[in-house]
Amino acid sequence: MLGCNMILKKFGGSEQEEFYPVRPECRNDVPKPRFRPRTGKTLSVRKWESAFSEDGHVDIARVLRRIQRGGVHPAIKGAVWEFLFGCFDPSSTSNERNKIRQLRRDQYSRWKAECKEMAPIIGSGKITTRPIINEDGTPLDDDTASLHCDGAKAIDDEDVHDKKALKWMLTVHQIGLDVVRTDRALKFYESEANQAKLFDILAVYAWMDKDIGYVQGMNDICSPMAILLENEADAFWCFERAMRRLRGNFRCTTSSIGVQSQLSTLSQIIRTIDPKLHQHLEDLDGGEYLFAFRMLMVLFRREFSFADALYLWELIWAMEYNPNIFSLYEESRSVLNINAAAVTVNEKLLERYGTFERKKMQTGCMDQQNTLAVFLVASVLEAKNKKLLKEAKGLDDVVQILGDITGKLDAKKACNEALKIHKKYLYKTKQS
Repeated sequence: MLGCNMILKKFGGSEQEEFYPVRPECRNDVPKPRFRPRTGKTLSVRKWESAFSEDGHVDIARVLRRIQRGGVHPAIKGAVWEFLFGCFDPSSTSNERNKIRQLRRDQYSRWKAECKEMAPIIGSGKITTRPIINEDGTPLDDDTASLHCDGAKAIDDEDVHDKKALKWMLTVHQIGLDVVRTDRALKFYESEANQAKLFDILAVYAWMDKDIGYVQGMNDICSPMAILLENEADAFWCFERAMRRLRGNFRCTTSSIGVQSQLSTLSQIIRTIDPKLHQHLEDLDGGEYLFAFRMLMVLFRREFSFADALYLWELIWAMEYNPNIFSLYEESRSVLNINAAAVTVNEKLLERYGTFERKKMQTGCMDQQNTLAVFLVASVLEAKNKKLLKEAKGLDDVVQILGDITGKLDAKKACNEALKIHKKYLYKTKQS
């Protein structure tokens, strides 16, 4: 399959550390991965390849069952994620996907060329952490800026297009600053070329997304795609599809933060299933649940090891999988509207939905903020219930108690607990 051979050759071996090797000097500072591919449960290379028909149709129901049982083997994560994230329709043929892939690669090349015209650092194999342009739109002329961005285009602030270009160019160095801080413990990012790959993807995305652009934290979402998919354009499109669902997390204004609606939903869930804990948090001025901001914004990237975060993501995406995701994304460049897929389906079609999404379809509870990630946070709070009630005397204590979970959570158990809480929440909501 596409991408599989590359990863097998690049990493090889059966131990998790060999797939995402850590720099020797960082081994004592990063959580030990808990996920291990398990024979008979994990989606293996053989099981993945056998899920394809002769012309390339994918038995997605079979794939989802296997992922929800034991995740995806690291050798094929990139290829599988392209389906989970909605890059391709499982009902398409291999030829149809190859055509789509080429069209997308061509589009990415065009966007990247536009970016390179404004900032030659793009596509150079290097990154910059220094501003490349002044606030007034004139290129910087200091030695460092010239070294990295010789020929940066001057901007006429009177032109609407140029205002967008100015905003983008003022963001480029911030992307660079975040890239050098991204997954620093991994050997993959010892290479400047690999850092530049992540840098270019994020810079092109910031240019393409005229509404939100780039926001810190997107680097944490994009990094796994840059590692798992060898082709830069393919990695970009996988990231772009992930952002269709997550970009609302990064929409911040002077009066609200992107995940505020999810935090409100979290508050409602805890108030419903554990009123005592909710009241305690309210008394600590934590009723807005801002302490859960980071977990939701970057999907637990900081609470899990790199390998376990990837395992958690594929469990979430498999459990939330909607077979209409590809067509919905293709019809609109906006964020996925799950409600658009809330149509009557038969039992056979329901098999192609993930466990969590299927439950929502069956109960008619299609609120977009009722995501599995929100119930995952709720499961963490419930797991720490006694400690929070007994030891948390202020918000700092809440943050510290929740911070202690880093590297100690089991992704599969956390997802199972989240599903239980979802079931409990639906029951209590129905009773009220």
